[in-house]
Amino acid sequence: MEFETIKNYLEKPGKKDEPTEIHKLPLRFFDAFIVHGLRIDQIEHGRVLCSFNVPQRLLNTANTLHGGAIASLVDLVGSAVVFTVGAPSTGVSVEINVSYLDAALPDVLRVMWLLLCYPDIERKRLYGCRFEGRD
Repeated sequence: MEFETIKNYLEKPGKKDEPTEIHKLPLRFFDAFIVHGLRIDQIEHGRVLCSFNVPQRLLNTANTLHGGAIASLVDLVGSAVVFTVGAPSTGVSVEINVSYLDAALPDVLRVMWLLLCYPDIERKRLYGCRFEGRD
């Protein structure tokens, strides 16, 4: 593929200072866009169990759940787990490591859970956070 084609794929047309449809989106719309449809099945100290039907809006070109959407779900649901242990805020994710073992297909129920093993509320850190998804 030619470099110019790749550049055009990533850089959308239009002048940088011109308002576009993207500029009309509300602030922080991304979180709601990702978690819309997520159901909390169980919540307790250090643990959130949730389920999610993979929606069409989060599919990649291979028609499976986009890897970036998966990483965002890990980050957003992980933040919710931090609150279950009494932390006043979540802080900022410094590192997220995701291993993709299988594709998540559209309209298939995925069961996900996060288990917070070692919270350090004073330093706002998670240790041993585990996220799994299955059909």
